Amino acid sequence: MSLLIKICGITTEEGVDAAVAAGADAIGFVFHASSPRDLAPARAAALADSVPVLRFAVTRHPSQELVDQILAVFQPDAWQTDTADFQHLRVPAAIECWPVLRSGSVLPQLLPERMLFDAARSGAGERADWAVAAGLARRCSLILAGGLDSGNVGEAIARVRPGGVDVSSGVERAPGIKDPTMIRDFVRAARAAMAG
Repeated sequence: MSLLIKICGITTEEGVDAAVAAGADAIGFVFHASSPRDLAPARAAALADSVPVLRFAVTRHPSQELVDQILAVFQPDAWQTDTADFQHLRVPAAIECWPVLRSGSVLPQLLPERMLFDAARSGAGERADWAVAAGLARRCSLILAGGLDSGNVGEAIARVRPGGVDVSSGVERAPGIKDPTMIRDFVRAARAAMAG
């Protein structure tokens, strides 16, 4: 089983280069005004240009106006936002939709085919509920997020058996600033856990 590794909340060329060099499968660009990782759509488009990995647009409760502003200049491969958001947003069919479910929220009876499971607050270093995540991972393709870093990703993979892992603050030297060494260590630890 292959593991998708996503480095989320990238804001600099250094972060993009480090993620690609480390062997990450996907990178995420955040469009959420209150986040220290918030980007203008044009900046995300410039950073994502010619990147040979999956590119995620990451939002939380965006308006359709914001979605349209992003899509006017940035064409992601996938869109990540809370499950309820997809009920009213129009996202082109060519873009994969990855709904986000969160620890502590009511889980739907019918799960999406693929999803991301996160802590209650994204990008804050809070750990998601791994027991709940493990149950969900047996029922759908799940990316585990929330409080992951190189020191715990191996245990998370062993306990949850997700289809992917997603890290943001766990590879940062300061809020919104990725650290190349931490990215490399995270990817190595995740790959080692899958091989072990």
